[in-house]
Amino acid sequence: MAPTVDVNQQTAADMEAARSRTSINVQTVRNHLYGGQKVWDLRERLQKILVQEPLFDKQQRDFLGRTDQYIRAAAIINRINELRRIHNWSAEEYSTATSLLSEGMSTLLHDIAFQPVFLGQGSSELMEKYWDLVDEKGIQGCYLQTELGHGTNVARLETTSTYIPETQEFEINSPSLTSTKWWIGAVGKSATHGVVQAKLILPGGKDMGPHLFFVQLRSLEDHKPLPGITVGDIGPKAGGGSAALDQGFARFDHIRIPRTNMFSKFAEVTMEGNYIQPPHAKLSYGGMMYIRANMIPTAGWNIAKAATVAIRYTTVRRQGELDAKGLERQVLTYPSTYYRLLPILSRAFVFIELGVYTKKALSVMLEQLANRDTSLLPEMHALLCGLKVLVSTHGVSDIETARRSMGGHGYSAFAGLGRLYADYLPAVTYEGENFVLDGQVVRAATKLCKAVLSSASAVAKLPLPSIYLRHLSANSAVPPQVTASTWQDVPSVVLLLEWRAALMMKNFTKTGDVDTNANQRLAKAITEAFVAAQVGEMINNVKTLPSEDAKAVGCLYKLYLLTTAESALVDLLSVGLIRHTGAGDPTQDLRLAIKALCLEVLPNVIGLTDAFGFSDWSLDSALGVSDGRVYEALWKRVQLEPMNKDEVTPAYLPYIRPMLQRGQAAAEQRKKLKSKL
Repeated sequence: MAPTVDVNQQTAADMEAARSRTSINVQTVRNHLYGGQKVWDLRERLQKILVQEPLFDKQQRDFLGRTDQYIRAAAIINRINELRRIHNWSAEEYSTATSLLSEGMSTLLHDIAFQPVFLGQGSSELMEKYWDLVDEKGIQGCYLQTELGHGTNVARLETTSTYIPETQEFEINSPSLTSTKWWIGAVGKSATHGVVQAKLILPGGKDMGPHLFFVQLRSLEDHKPLPGITVGDIGPKAGGGSAALDQGFARFDHIRIPRTNMFSKFAEVTMEGNYIQPPHAKLSYGGMMYIRANMIPTAGWNIAKAATVAIRYTTVRRQGELDAKGLERQVLTYPSTYYRLLPILSRAFVFIELGVYTKKALSVMLEQLANRDTSLLPEMHALLCGLKVLVSTHGVSDIETARRSMGGHGYSAFAGLGRLYADYLPAVTYEGENFVLDGQVVRAATKLCKAVLSSASAVAKLPLPSIYLRHLSANSAVPPQVTASTWQDVPSVVLLLEWRAALMMKNFTKTGDVDTNANQRLAKAITEAFVAAQVGEMINNVKTLPSEDAKAVGCLYKLYLLTTAESALVDLLSVGLIRHTGAGDPTQDLRLAIKALCLEVLPNVIGLTDAFGFSDWSLDSALGVSDGRVYEALWKRVQLEPMNKDEVTPAYLPYIRPMLQRGQAAAEQRKKLKSKL
């Protein structure tokens, strides 16, 4: 017979025991993730300010309707801007504070989509006139690109901007229903101005393709839409996600803007209507590339939240078999659970650190663009396309996998992962639909692959993200042969994933055969080869940490590599990198190596999730509370449910009672009929 225990006390004891088993220094690993103690101290200082604000309490938001959620978000963004001025926050402090809120606020698009366009593409005249308003939030901006009829295919957008030399104005027009701007964050109810992507039409009707224009949408006096502009909200989203965001539509009826309202740092229309060519056709994609670069670490931190909640909960949740103490077994100790959750944890670590690399690389490229040097643009565009697909695909899958690992309670809104999933889900389609972006990755890779296959000198010119193609050189070593020892050696696994991408690209380039998912398989292999090489560097760099910390984090990085290889087994077999010689099964050796790494990670798993630094306030999950008292936290949340304020529901008298009375009367009548038989 199982011993009688106080389950609430047991969950707390289980969490305390899990932390006591941790051999890492949580602070050291945390600083590794955040980039130093100073960054962490800044976050802690700001969080202490934020948690004191009653408006930022999150426990009631699950009970709010959509309109109330939008109004709450508007109140929050107003207050955070007040705090910015009260405390004289720098741009970094303000950005950190808004990230700590973890709230969906469409006005934040001003910071990540609108403002970067001004900085990167605004002419000196436009900057002089509007930058102070932009920077001080005196106007609220949005980015109007996607249309009802076109999204990822920017080249086919229908909105026009026709230059009129006589008045030196552009006329912005929505010529059809399908040209209506759609899914535009903040345009529904909040934004006063927008960056509008529209086809530039020169005198004589010459179409110069999409360009960016600065357009006022609403009055700064009463917030009403300006004449000729129709704007509104597009309605609720799937699964109730992004409820506080006013994604909207906008239509333009031949409205006029000054010539100087074109973003003309690179491309320009003269007063006479002549076009000044930009140094590169895709320079207007700078804003989109900025957002994609930021999506890498964002995915990492979202996956980190899901991993933290699920790992904490499955650590204290006991179900099924009895352990040596006669207690039901901790759910995390089942292989079916830790095999799902520990690879998720590894991806969180990798994507967070990968985000540091991509943001630095983008900064270098943007500096060069400012000097009209576009040499890094094509490769950076392709890299960010691939990474955006990789991290968002894993992000959506990992959050849902983490939720399902928690069983039935994971479906409760109070678990926090349903909201996280619904809000993150559109990441696979915004800023470029993933399957379409795969094609852009493959097109760029095909061009480089052809160059390498036709000229040995092309290898020396390969950009870093495409260095895997060096294996196709005539001077390259032969492909590696996989053995059991391959999975124990990091460079061997990295090399294997690079060869996989190289051989797949070679076969694709030479044969031209295109099956239905060729772009998806190739883009995944290409991107994973790049990430694998970066993870190899991460493993080398982490050795600077104290030995126990380096070992634990290094295990996570290795787990990332091995689970990536496991997901690539079909490719590895199809290009001949794994051969069955009758001397054993190398794929089984891989799976056993993954199991061994999982068992090595398990004792430190709570410490590794603690290193993400999430407070209970920021995590906002009854099942992810740091003290392990999950059932008490869940019970407390349930008491806040508005339907529980009435012992008898208001629906009883008008609806439930009549139904019961009819049923009771019918049952009585049936009983009488039976008695007469």
